[in-house]
Amino acid sequence: MKSIKPGRGPSMMGGFGSVFGIVFGIFWTVLASSMTQGFGLVGVIFPLFGVLFIIMGVVNAIYHFKNATGENRYSEFDITDDTEEPDPLNRQFGSKPESTPDAPPSGSSFCPYCGAPVQNDFAFCRKCGKALPKE
Repeated sequence: MKSIKPGRGPSMMGGFGSVFGIVFGIFWTVLASSMTQGFGLVGVIFPLFGVLFIIMGVVNAIYHFKNATGENRYSEFDITDDTEEPDPLNRQFGSKPESTPDAPPSGSSFCPYCGAPVQNDFAFCRKCGKALPKE
């Protein structure tokens, strides 16, 4: 089945990058507030950048860790087919990939581009996505 989802590995890496952003935001906030005391408006604005990093990091960490560990993930990019590019973390966090039927259903033929079984009323191949010739 075609899916438009980031892989579990990139999502997990994004989650750890978000944790790094949170830690950076904490350090930034603490150091900026201690260095800019008594500078008026500047003493308020610079620590707010750290708070912004923390908020963005928390939101990104939730998104990426949910994508990396959830069975139904949010889709955004990377069109893949489970048979072409399996996701190595699916066995741990997701369900098993769907198998394609060996025999074509009745009233069907085969895609001339990839050989996948397609029904006669299909305009596009379900596997490769190319337009099927009209009969």
